[in-house]
Amino acid sequence: TPDYQTKETDILAAFRMTPQPGVPAEEAGAAVAAESSTGTWTTVWTDGLTSLDRYKGRCYDIEAVAGEENQYIAYVAYPLDLFEEGSVTNLLTSIVGNVFGFKALRALRLEDLRIPPAYSKTFQGPPHGIQVERDKLNKYGRPLLGCTIKPKLGLSAKNYGRAVYECLRGGLDFTKDDENVNSQPFMRWRDRFLFVMEAIYKSQAETGEIKGHYLNATAR
Repeated sequence: TPDYQTKETDILAAFRMTPQPGVPAEEAGAAVAAESSTGTWTTVWTDGLTSLDRYKGRCYDIEAVAGEENQYIAYVAYPLDLFEEGSVTNLLTSIVGNVFGFKALRALRLEDLRIPPAYSKTFQGPPHGIQVERDKLNKYGRPLLGCTIKPKLGLSAKNYGRAVYECLRGGLDFTKDDENVNSQPFMRWRDRFLFVMEAIYKSQAETGEIKGHYLNATAR
């Protein structure tokens, strides 16, 4: 839709794409916009039950990439109503989802994304901010000092707790799990929790300060 005028509330995406041989860039750009919004691989009768013009993504511009053969930047605008408020998962599932398996393209990459204030304001942020953490740790007037326990994988729960104790006893305010640590066979979540709490209580008793540890959530 080259004549489309973007709106302040549109979510704008820039895709670098390489169409398959024989596929015009304009057709590929339109396909990217459709597949990542209201389109599908075939025509369905239920298309007539909704206002596709209101909800569909629009490829409003295409530029050839300088110095690259058969590479283009496709600019796509998405109406805000396509996305659930405050959901990163829904946003990314739509924009960087099935479209990357589209057969009309040899390659596709999301280069840039503009999220308007009208959408970003729907994100409420974490339920507890830095002030709550300061209140829990009773630490004010300076940065909080913490670290991630290493090695991130392979420690037993007992040795993990020992490392937490040494860090907290040595002066840190808190320790935390690495993002790869959950509830693996070598260290189950419950075991880690028990040894970490023992380390926290012991270090608090010895230092007279409140200590903390941030544990990852588990699917178990």
